[in-house]
Amino acid sequence: MNIPMYTHSKQFITSGLPVQQAKKAVVMLHGRGGTAADIISLQKVLKLDEMAIFAPQATNNSWYPYSFMAPVQQNEPALDSALALVDDVVKEIESGGIPADQIYFVGFSQGACLTLEYTTRNARKYGGIMAFTGGLVGQELAVVNYKGDFKQTPVFISTGNPDPHVPVSRVQESVTILEDMNAIVNQVIYPGRPHTISGDEIQLVNNTILKRS
Repeated sequence: MNIPMYTHSKQFITSGLPVQQAKKAVVMLHGRGGTAADIISLQKVLKLDEMAIFAPQATNNSWYPYSFMAPVQQNEPALDSALALVDDVVKEIESGGIPADQIYFVGFSQGACLTLEYTTRNARKYGGIMAFTGGLVGQELAVVNYKGDFKQTPVFISTGNPDPHVPVSRVQESVTILEDMNAIVNQVIYPGRPHTISGDEIQLVNNTILKRS
């Protein structure tokens, strides 16, 4: 089967407060086959009140065509284009007056992988990173791509054991890299959990990363 090569146009939807009024923002990245509207609906259960919410939309509803553990070149140019789209959204948030340390990231599945890949390639102090079932991208991880210092950014990474798309070994590999870059990582592995976001995961991040200070 020939999978078309594609790039992403700058499409996103917003919710919550206007960026000029908010003190915090969150970038939400949907999974393969999902939509920006799907992931943004998590605002009903996540503590995102008083945040500006940005949810980019992938072309073809997929951030890249193959598995996140395929050789990176097989997922180009879609992967680089997806990373550039996330960067455009982050820059838009910053231009609205919200600094990086008040920007949060939420992703599920393919969106969680993209979340981790973007933030680890651009490590700095963020508000928090929530990767619901994800890991860093590539058949082998190119550590040379990962630059910066997370400066104690809190990170949540999960998967099921087993999970049909995100093996525990890749989550653990990713956690090691993030911790080496000064992130505070909470890794949770759920025995027998289906490929979904569980209520326990929602409660965990609400009570930690998204807890009101």
